[in-house]
Amino acid sequence: MSGDAAVAPRATLLADYRPADFLVDRVRLEFDLDEHSTRVRSVMQIRRSPTGAGRPLELDGQQLELDYLALDDGVLGPGDYELDANRLRLADVPDVFLLEVVTHIDPQNNTSLEGLYRSSGNFCTQCEAEGFRRITFYPDRPDVLAVFTVKLVGDVKSCPVLLSNGNLVGRGVLDGGRHWAEWHDPFPKPSYLFALVAGDLGCIEDEFVTQSGRRVVLSVYAEHHNIDKCGHAMASLKKAMRWDEEVYGREYDLDRYMIVAVDDFNMGAMENKGLNIFNSKYVLAKPETATDRDFRYIEGVIGHEYFHNWSGNRVTCRDWFQLSLKEGFTIFRDQQFSADMGSAGVKRIEDVDVLRTHQFREDGGPMAHPVRPDAYLEINNFYTVTVYNKGAEIVRMLYHTVGGQGFRRGTDLYFSRHDGQAVTTDDFVRAMEDANGVELEQFRLWYSQAGTPQLIIKREHDAATGVFRLDVTQRCPPTPNQTEKSPLHIPIAVALLDETGRALPARLDGEPASAAAETRVLLLRQPHETFVFIDVPVAPVPSLLRGFSAPVTLQTDLGDEALCFLMAHDTDPFARWDAAQGLARKHMLGMVDRRRAGEPLTLDSGFIDAFGAVLASDTPDRAFLALMLELPSETLLAESMAEIDPQAVHEARRCARRALARAHRARLQAHYETLADPGPYGTDPASVGRRSLRNLCLSYLMELDDESVWQLALTQLADAGNMTDAIAALTTLSNSECPRRVDALAEFYRRWRDEPLVIDKWLSIQACSRHSDTLDVVRSLTGHEAFSIRNPNKVRALLGAFASGNPLCFHRADGAGYRLIGGYVREIDRLNPQVAARLAGAFSQWRRYDETRRELMRAELETTLRASSLSPDVFEIVSKTLA
Repeated sequence: MSGDAAVAPRATLLADYRPADFLVDRVRLEFDLDEHSTRVRSVMQIRRSPTGAGRPLELDGQQLELDYLALDDGVLGPGDYELDANRLRLADVPDVFLLEVVTHIDPQNNTSLEGLYRSSGNFCTQCEAEGFRRITFYPDRPDVLAVFTVKLVGDVKSCPVLLSNGNLVGRGVLDGGRHWAEWHDPFPKPSYLFALVAGDLGCIEDEFVTQSGRRVVLSVYAEHHNIDKCGHAMASLKKAMRWDEEVYGREYDLDRYMIVAVDDFNMGAMENKGLNIFNSKYVLAKPETATDRDFRYIEGVIGHEYFHNWSGNRVTCRDWFQLSLKEGFTIFRDQQFSADMGSAGVKRIEDVDVLRTHQFREDGGPMAHPVRPDAYLEINNFYTVTVYNKGAEIVRMLYHTVGGQGFRRGTDLYFSRHDGQAVTTDDFVRAMEDANGVELEQFRLWYSQAGTPQLIIKREHDAATGVFRLDVTQRCPPTPNQTEKSPLHIPIAVALLDETGRALPARLDGEPASAAAETRVLLLRQPHETFVFIDVPVAPVPSLLRGFSAPVTLQTDLGDEALCFLMAHDTDPFARWDAAQGLARKHMLGMVDRRRAGEPLTLDSGFIDAFGAVLASDTPDRAFLALMLELPSETLLAESMAEIDPQAVHEARRCARRALARAHRARLQAHYETLADPGPYGTDPASVGRRSLRNLCLSYLMELDDESVWQLALTQLADAGNMTDAIAALTTLSNSECPRRVDALAEFYRRWRDEPLVIDKWLSIQACSRHSDTLDVVRSLTGHEAFSIRNPNKVRALLGAFASGNPLCFHRADGAGYRLIGGYVREIDRLNPQVAARLAGAFSQWRRYDETRRELMRAELETTLRASSLSPDVFEIVSKTLA
């Protein structure tokens, strides 16, 4: 694309899917590694599929230099094939043949970080979704599965480590200071799961004995100076392997399992068969440099990529529209794993918070799409919270619909039925149906229908008859290309609480007494249904959507009194937290309205008292207590507004926090002091909970902006024995009026300048500061030695944090924030379209702001759309946002 405006790329449609015309049974790859001119030799054993009769062979390829092409030992010249920027085409080939292809590629200048590239001097690959076509010509689609054998040749000094998928079957030394290693993966896989790593890396090793007694070598690779930060990743891997055996009956299948940490990576990690490549932030951790959240995320991501060995690798997706088949299912599995490793209630709340803050917003914007999309321009744009997190919620609903044992029967059948195959979400649901004798046809709509359903629930109690009714209506607002919505199959977990908070044994009219249960799952299938409970002598307070049993929004007739009751008494952690969030959201949105009307800002005394009651409670799970005391974010509050006023939202939330800090200063300070770190550092739930509650108390106290509280933060920063407490203190100082905050930030940088992941936190803290000069600070930091526009982690830490984590400053009324981010979207697009497209997503809600901000954002989007050589990635995001 060139000229004054981008030309729309052609959309790929689910309706156009057809099986591959040719299949690859085996492929041998040989890499002669060179930073600027790596030679790749590929020998493919190819056969025509039943649907490929009479069709030419077409192989995908991009940015490749073709050196040699031979068909069954016959060398082909330029007149024997067609070659363009995206594919190699051979018009006349036999039904079974060998094809040899030799290409050259330039890893050093591959700034897109797709295919084979260099990171910190080491070679590595990223082939999902369509990166393998940047390595060699190949049918680069997930439904072509082949057995790979890979030989790597590299320099002994610069590449002492030579890794690929599968088992090591040979190695040796060559002349000229070079050596080789050969790897064989016996399990057929699509090209997106191919991996290669070569370089000078350190390693820690351990072993795991499977449930059948097989010994598996475990290796975690990183740059030599980071080896001391790999222990937690190794421990997390062993936990995940044992958990998958115990919960899903899935045993690892190769002789070794390898993890490699790299600094330059577009994603979090990649589940390549037997050789997982990770963004270093999800591997490296020790107490001095990583926070509690880092330790928790590393454990979860390690688990996620390991679980893919079955839910994604052994059984993979037929096409990229089925991406949630592997990602939604595996997200659900890693959520289960993390819940079992720590506080299940806290984990569930954190997952719901991500969904509400990000996925619901996506569902309500121009990029709304089903979990199984109908079309895409660039598949990289569909690695979204909808496909991943909403996809996981669909699997969770299946789990609760068929029960825990039924779900295990379904997954056992799914894995045995489809091992070694590329399948669809329908195949997954069908396994659940067949294993449990249920019909889930309506349930399938969750995969094909976009948008967040809204539930409207009203209650009625008849004391004379003991009948309690829940009147439930479902509706789903229109989304792009889907104006009419069908009713969904929605499980609603409900408990009826008496005046003491005890859950009543509830049964529906027409059920036997034996059906009574404290928590009932109501299955809503119609646009409107009334659920009638009997033998309910007193008017109960309903605990609704327990455990967040479905990804929906809820509108009820529960008032402040009922919400305060649920905050104090509900035994379901999510429902209790949700009541607190609902009460806080109601009062803060009222403050926003008063601010916009020019009225004084005050926080309701009843809410202040309810907050105090929670603060004074003896809840043993302190991490849960900290979540109960945290107010809804500015982003979440904005989602409840028809027209977003970022200034009013910020001022209302800050006023509320200040009012709570003033009213409860003594108790907040007492908690802060009694929860001091007893040492040594631990990542057990009790230690993590203690730190989270203590640091939350500090953040509230710092709203008071007085010298004594500033000193608390400065002392904590100076004396912190772990990065969790240091970052918490530095964050509060960055948002304060403390005259020493600039010095504290400078000193932190001096201390940690040689730890890139720590400095990423330093960048983000400044990008998210509420100070009026933040935009100037961010602009200055783009020229700092700690920032690199070529490194996705740095871009996300600074520019991404500013655009998505600082609504006050990004949405400055003068449009300076929009111009800053829009300019970088266009600049980064020339280097790394995936990263640029994600940054462009910050403009997705532009229509929901006031006219001045709307016009400024639209102008920036239109400027981007007119840019020359715009990538399909950014074109799709911007064009859909404007449409």
